[in-house]
Amino acid sequence: MNAPGPPLWLLAELTYRCPLHCAFCYNPLGFADGAELPTEDWLRVLREARALGAVQCGFSGGEPMLRDDLETLVAEAHRLGYYTNLLTSGIGLDERRMAALRESGLDHIQLSFQDSTREVNDFLSSTRTFDLKRTVAASIKRHGYPMVLNVVVHRLNIDHVDRIIAMAAELGAEYLELANAQYYAWAHLNRDHLLPSRAQLERAEAVVADWRRRADAPRIYHVVPDYYESRPKRCMNGWGAVFLTVTPDGTALPCHTARMLPGLAFPNVRDTGLREIWYDSEGFNRYRGDDWMREPCRSCPEKTQDLGGCRCQAYLLAGDPAAADPVCTRSPDRAQVDAAIARAQITDDGRPPAQPLLFRTPKASRALAGR
Repeated sequence: MNAPGPPLWLLAELTYRCPLHCAFCYNPLGFADGAELPTEDWLRVLREARALGAVQCGFSGGEPMLRDDLETLVAEAHRLGYYTNLLTSGIGLDERRMAALRESGLDHIQLSFQDSTREVNDFLSSTRTFDLKRTVAASIKRHGYPMVLNVVVHRLNIDHVDRIIAMAAELGAEYLELANAQYYAWAHLNRDHLLPSRAQLERAEAVVADWRRRADAPRIYHVVPDYYESRPKRCMNGWGAVFLTVTPDGTALPCHTARMLPGLAFPNVRDTGLREIWYDSEGFNRYRGDDWMREPCRSCPEKTQDLGGCRCQAYLLAGDPAAADPVCTRSPDRAQVDAAIARAQITDDGRPPAQPLLFRTPKASRALAGR
């Protein structure tokens, strides 16, 4: 196996605390009560990752605005030469902190909405935040940032895509990411509520195509659900290839959901330097290259394109992180995906799934961790 290149993209998940309770959140089910790295450790992580060759740093969570030291971390990342990105719900991003982040050198803000209307946005986040988000969007424009909006799309809001794009245009967004939910963590738990039907997806794709032909539309990134593809995506552009996540407690991961995988030990930055973690740790090396692959991936002529797909999806659907990603129609476990799609068509008549929608809350997290 060739030696990996540097971790070009560092995702600093500063905290799992969040005022929103989204049912599609990718944070781990057992996020509650976790420790958080202190400022000094995060500063060291930033320096070590930059020394390895990282060029982009995303500050995420949870809600990163809940960290009082965010401006300090952004300033250090800027001093080190990172391109910095804040991924936020907007909660806590008032005028004072917006100005402080601008002064610290923050390059980019991605603001999330849940929908185009107050009623649905606030239902999906289980908070009253829609009006605040619009205020933050206006502030982002005033402070000279490009307007980048993110809306996670799923069964409960996909029929509103036309209005969501219109809202983005009204707010002056240059970019809009319509990212269909990917079914990990809370989204996997709530999948029968969230996976759209094929008809819904086709309608949304037609709406997006119409808007892309308009001169007044923002640039739209539309990511369809993996389940409706015949081949898997290359997970994180390759396991341990360019992407490095550090979680709130300091665990280093090749993707933000990898901690769910059994039989893997991921090191912690409190105990181990990033160079050793990236190049030498068993967790980062397990699924690099293709030596780990089994059939049908091992002899597949497309393996260099998708690298076997997603290890977390393989574990969730096939029960084996070394299996072919079941999204692939060549996978012996594709029936798991087809069954989920079939249920999505059945529930398109308005009948709710048997299991209630479970919102991401510390109480729910503790209950799930105790199961």
